[in-house]
Amino acid sequence: MTPPEAGGTGSDAAPAGSPAASAHPAPEILRKRADFLRAAQARRQGTPGFLLQARRREAEGGIRVGFTCSKKVGNAVLRNRAKRRLRAIARAVLTVQGHAGWDYVLVGRPGATVERPYAALLADLERALRQIHGERG
Repeated sequence: MTPPEAGGTGSDAAPAGSPAASAHPAPEILRKRADFLRAAQARRQGTPGFLLQARRREAEGGIRVGFTCSKKVGNAVLRNRAKRRLRAIARAVLTVQGHAGWDYVLVGRPGATVERPYAALLADLERALRQIHGERG
């Protein structure tokens, strides 16, 4: 193990692809029901794997993101798996393509969120963001 003052390549050093080493800050997590309700009344974009709801906040700031899966998705194990997958794609895509000052809510779909390939979920989120923000591409 490398001593801390060496700051080198020991087991304590952050890997190059880890969130601690990335240039983009991690999105803040939405936790209050009111934030979820406000996002539900704003823009929506459906995808085969999930539903994306987005709204621009009055106050500027970073990206905020929330995740939800109803009991229609399945039992607790399936709902948790679906939310883990949604968190992973949000971490990969929203930190790069999300707009500051926006709230995003990803809503899981029964069967599709858990069973859809990860690469397809990533492509779904990228496409949904382009639609929400009116970008061509």
